[in-house]
Amino acid sequence: MASISKQANGRKTVQFVGADGKRRSIRLGKISVRDAEKFKGRLENLVTASITGHAIDGDTARWIAELDQVMLDRLSSVGLIQGQGRRSLTFAEWIGEYINARTDLAGRTVNNLQQAEGYIVGFLGKTKLLRDVSPGDGDELWRWMLTQLGENTVRRHMGRAKQFTRAAYRKRLIATDPFDDIKGCSVQADESRLFFVTREMADKVTDACPDVEWRLLFALVRFGGLRCPSECLTLTWDCVDWTKNRLQVQSPKTGLRTIPLFPEIRIHLEAAFDQAAEGAQFVITRYRSTNTNLRTQLNRIIKRAGLTPWKKPFQNCRSTRETELVERFPIHVVTSWLGNSPRIAMKHYLQTTDAHFDDACKPDKATSGALQNPVQYAAASDRDEPCDNQPTIRIQPETKPCGPILDRRYPRQDSNL
Repeated sequence: MASISKQANGRKTVQFVGADGKRRSIRLGKISVRDAEKFKGRLENLVTASITGHAIDGDTARWIAELDQVMLDRLSSVGLIQGQGRRSLTFAEWIGEYINARTDLAGRTVNNLQQAEGYIVGFLGKTKLLRDVSPGDGDELWRWMLTQLGENTVRRHMGRAKQFTRAAYRKRLIATDPFDDIKGCSVQADESRLFFVTREMADKVTDACPDVEWRLLFALVRFGGLRCPSECLTLTWDCVDWTKNRLQVQSPKTGLRTIPLFPEIRIHLEAAFDQAAEGAQFVITRYRSTNTNLRTQLNRIIKRAGLTPWKKPFQNCRSTRETELVERFPIHVVTSWLGNSPRIAMKHYLQTTDAHFDDACKPDKATSGALQNPVQYAAASDRDEPCDNQPTIRIQPETKPCGPILDRRYPRQDSNL
């Protein structure tokens, strides 16, 4: 428990025993006894949290956020709070520090965080203090980005903005997470951007490819369902098992998986192997520069093939392949090959095509039998009609009623009374 000591000049000091068993003190200056007691109560909460390792409660966190810099430095010097002495830290500075500290992330993930950083800092500015970021700033940021980007891209960037503020809160740089209540940051399916790349179209694109490696690259995406460029560029020749017809794919996103060496891939893989230099490691060697925009090049190839480029060219090739494979194999098998989950496949990848409608309109054996039965029944009914030369037997109905006599003097009531 903490205690308050009073000096002759009216100044007050709070003394307490820390988690290490040592007695420490914090000078409060000339304040009233009532304010000193309030401070002591908050201090005891901090000491308890320090000893037990539990997070501080919300009221105490808000109290800390309202303290001046001098008192924050004193609490930090005795080990009761961490990071609060950096209240002048800007949001832009914190985002930069966070990204630089995440050495565990893949390069493309870091690039995504940096893209979000550009939009956040571009809207809030470089001088916005981290402690001054409010929930309203998050709402305005979302609305502003909607004027610049597509809805799903905004959802991704807002998810990363929440990642930044959440990390600051966990390091106790801010008392509360201003973006905590922002919802709807998960990407939503957009069927208007789906496109089914038929085999006929794929053949035309393959013929228009400039070299062996581009033909292989396109085949890996369209018939192997690989992510491009991340999974295509990580392929090495020791990932190919020619005997068992297997291909190991090392994904920066989901890890290692094995897919079949589909015939549509193998023919181009063999051609690339015959052309590969002695001792070559990577399957794709000519397009490994980070400055190479493969999507732009693929759109040029699609135009050269006499086709109109479709939206999200690589992802729709992958989506098309997954749609084809689920027609032949169980979905858990297909998703293990494509490196996603059944839920993600159903939401973002699997397509309803014109071929599905055409097949549904074709009668199968069961349908054919069902269609024939009414016709046969009608024909049989005609045969059962009595001939004109056969005697007709008439059965006179009995006059005795077979049920209770109904009284017609009163209207019939509803059956639900």
